[in-house]
Amino acid sequence: MTALTAAVPEAAPEGPVYRILLIEDDPGDALLVEELLHDTGMRFALTIRTTLAEARAELAGSPIDCILLDLHLPDVSGVDAVTAVRGLAPHTAVIVLTGLSEDRAGTEAMAAGAQDYLVKGKVEADLLRRTLRYAVYRSRTERASAEAQATRLRAEENARLERGLLPQPMLDTSTVRVTSRYLPGAAMALLGGDFLDVVEGDDGLLHAVVGDVSGHGPDAAALGVCLRIAWRSLVLGGHRGEDLLHLMERLLIAERDSQHLFATCTLLTLDQRSGTAVLHLAGHHEPLLTTAEGTREVSAEHGIALGIVPGERNWPSTVVPLPAAGALTVYTDGLIEGHNGTKGERLGIEGLLALIGNLPAADPADHVDLLIKETHALNAGRHSDDLAVLRLDWGDRPA
Repeated sequence: MTALTAAVPEAAPEGPVYRILLIEDDPGDALLVEELLHDTGMRFALTIRTTLAEARAELAGSPIDCILLDLHLPDVSGVDAVTAVRGLAPHTAVIVLTGLSEDRAGTEAMAAGAQDYLVKGKVEADLLRRTLRYAVYRSRTERASAEAQATRLRAEENARLERGLLPQPMLDTSTVRVTSRYLPGAAMALLGGDFLDVVEGDDGLLHAVVGDVSGHGPDAAALGVCLRIAWRSLVLGGHRGEDLLHLMERLLIAERDSQHLFATCTLLTLDQRSGTAVLHLAGHHEPLLTTAEGTREVSAEHGIALGIVPGERNWPSTVVPLPAAGALTVYTDGLIEGHNGTKGERLGIEGLLALIGNLPAADPADHVDLLIKETHALNAGRHSDDLAVLRLDWGDRPA
């Protein structure tokens, strides 16, 4: 028997409408359950299916608050029926219907994941109402608890990844102000493969890196952490420029689990004494230079991304003259790849520069936060990719 009954009795009190799926192959028992539901005075919508196969299609297509499950179906029986239903609907309340002679069936069903059980022939309307309401309440509470636990675990994992991807800058005597931000590309997502770091070397120069491992999720993040730690260690060991990128590429090749994975990055060495910055772009876009006159994209030579053509070693350097006071901003693609507020059009570097030009003067950290907020709003309240931003300010802080 396959039927759908929507019951809202005329004298029924206000309350929720319980969406109930009855899986029962005996037409007589199904009719008794339906009559009992009417007697409870509850508002409900009842769907009846006679096999697990039919129930599977129903559970895949519509939300259900409670499943009333007979343990003897044509295609599955006993605890296996409970296990199968819980697998199909892990967050839906399940109440098992047992026979008079099945003393242990109910407790075994609850051990397998059912919220409760009822014995056929001993069920009255009041008992059914209380049991159903409690089972639904309990399943919703368990679901909320599981979601809260998942949120906590995700937050803890993000915190661990953030410590690896976004370490504290190592600054001794430098007066450069460092501002960094990182956001995952989706709500509740783990941090991805973007990474950044800043270190003051023994030579008094400030060294920085911003990188982006292709792909998303924990694998990309793990590789990003490896590259970031390697960069810091190699910089402190005296490696610079092309030699440094070559060693980072060797590590990427050794650590990646797919030949399709690669990484882009910008290496930056800032020398306040000479008023210059040396750039190496490995498949990455140019930084932004902010002065009293405004913000523009730095013109720099491009090199190949790490891991694309191993051993190519094509990473030319560019020396950029710096003003006495200014800021350099290095960022990953997530800042410019979103939409610009117009359907089908990306923000891009031109849109980003226009946006920066319209932002009010602010403290560097507030300015970066506002910029991210504005790009987020233009892209319908989300970022389509992971986003990392590093801003270095020196001298009298520009707007």
